[in-house]
Amino acid sequence: MPAPTHVTVSPRSFACDLATICAPTLAGLKPASLFRYQPASGQDGTAMAVAWHALLAPRGVTVRVLKACPVTGAVLVYVYRPTQVAAILQRGDVQDFLQSEGYTPGDAESMLAQLSQRLCCEEDFPHEIGLFLGYPLGDVIGFIENHGQNCLCCGVWKVYTNPEAAAGAFRKFSKCTRVYRRLFFGGQRNVEQLTVKSA
Repeated sequence: MPAPTHVTVSPRSFACDLATICAPTLAGLKPASLFRYQPASGQDGTAMAVAWHALLAPRGVTVRVLKACPVTGAVLVYVYRPTQVAAILQRGDVQDFLQSEGYTPGDAESMLAQLSQRLCCEEDFPHEIGLFLGYPLGDVIGFIENHGQNCLCCGVWKVYTNPEAAAGAFRKFSKCTRVYRRLFFGGQRNVEQLTVKSA
């Protein structure tokens, strides 16, 4: 499948989800984003992710499928900046927590492979996925311990620690998404142009 350099914009195209749901990651404000994509009949979601990865990898962004449904063809797409995610996963406190959740210590690629396996094979949703999306460790632990209840505030994630910092991040992400939506749907920028190249 050729790299999608020219894309027809539809309300729920793969390009649309990249430009909107993943806007803070494309802008370099957030280490990773996640979305579920249901391909149209005759489309291959995994092949689409591979093509987008080829286009965005030179700009420092990886696009990969963490889970694919063999029945519907739907894919769970993880869009991330490997250097940022690796820095999170290398922290001692994060490694200790993931090990307590049953992960075998390793590099970022190994940890992502374990996450993918959990998404595909385990009945319970792996809420530690928040760490792979750049959520604060305290908030991920708070969510798990409180079963998603009793949060201090809620935005991109449920907040259990430092609500002021989280609220500031949510405002920044929201503004970024609004700007990216306007530029993308206005035809002023395509996804590649919206992706800030890693230094």
